[in-house]
Amino acid sequence: MTLVSGSASQKASLQRWRLVHTWTSVVCTAFMLVLCITGLPLVFRDEIDAALQARPYAPQLAEPPEGMPVKPVDSIIAQGKSLYPAKHVQFVFWDPDRPHLIGLGVGEEFDSPLSKVQRVFFDDRTGQVLGSAPAEGGLTDFIWKLHKSLCTGIVGDLFLGIMSLAFLASIVSGVVVYGPMARRIGFGIVRKARAARIRWLDVHNLVGSTTLAWALVVGATGFINTLEAPFFGIWNQMTVPALLAPYKGKPLPATRSSVDDAVATARAALPDMTPTSVGFPESRFGSPRHYFIWMHGSSLLTARMFTPVLVEADTGKLATARRFPWYLRALEVSRPLHFGDYGGLPLKVLWALLDVLTIVVLGSGIYLWIARLRAMSEEPTE
Repeated sequence: MTLVSGSASQKASLQRWRLVHTWTSVVCTAFMLVLCITGLPLVFRDEIDAALQARPYAPQLAEPPEGMPVKPVDSIIAQGKSLYPAKHVQFVFWDPDRPHLIGLGVGEEFDSPLSKVQRVFFDDRTGQVLGSAPAEGGLTDFIWKLHKSLCTGIVGDLFLGIMSLAFLASIVSGVVVYGPMARRIGFGIVRKARAARIRWLDVHNLVGSTTLAWALVVGATGFINTLEAPFFGIWNQMTVPALLAPYKGKPLPATRSSVDDAVATARAALPDMTPTSVGFPESRFGSPRHYFIWMHGSSLLTARMFTPVLVEADTGKLATARRFPWYLRALEVSRPLHFGDYGGLPLKVLWALLDVLTIVVLGSGIYLWIARLRAMSEEPTE
């Protein structure tokens, strides 16, 4: 009696897991297909941008005479202002993959949005202009917006976050459902002599098992990435008002200190990190009273981890160099892991292969669902 009851309970539990797997898959599969298809070119975003000349500077910076010193950042900024006298330099940035490349973000207004900013690239040793390009736009930027939010902003971010949770539930429930089947017919067996629907079910299970760990990682990091706007919103509300409170009622700085001095202050505060950009006070990329300097780590694992440093624009003194809280650190780790951006081209190729296999899993899942509906509609009724 106990054995029979236990068996019935196990069957009922397995049936519930089947329902979870079926309906979470139905809910998320179409959107996951869109994300996998758009994610595939984004794995090779840098290579595609280079091929399309979206970063129109020389592939190899010319080698000047040995020992030639690097020009001051203020000198590069002055050169940019002379090239674009009617525009405003809003930020300075460095390319982490090209040590002697420095760029300026130039806009029509002091606070032009990023979509209206032009990037101008320089060799920081010779001052040579290497090219220019819009800060946003182009093929990979459109694919990125489609992948990130279906081109609908924060609403799309949060919606895809829900789809990511459904995807994770589908994976976990699929493992539970496949366990008894694998014990009965053998793990990874494709029953070639059976009907097409059974063969595709076996292929679906086999490929799904192969990509299981990767899909869990990418699904989890994708969910974390959709929380970027809320996470930074929380951080801004908790950090920025307290930072600006001591300056309340004081006039805005009439003059600005040297950008080189501000960068040196940031380097002294975080000697294990390297500057990646400097937002100017009058732009939307800085604070009204500060240079906003983004620093990143120097090792392979920390190169995508950032810390903001605020330096007073008038005095050049350090205001804060506070590292991000744990939830923003989790976001920083998840970004490169989501696209396999930790190990160079070999890891990108592996990520792309696993992405293609996941597309096979999702596509076969759609086929199995349609085949099941067709079979149910063809069943005779009394």
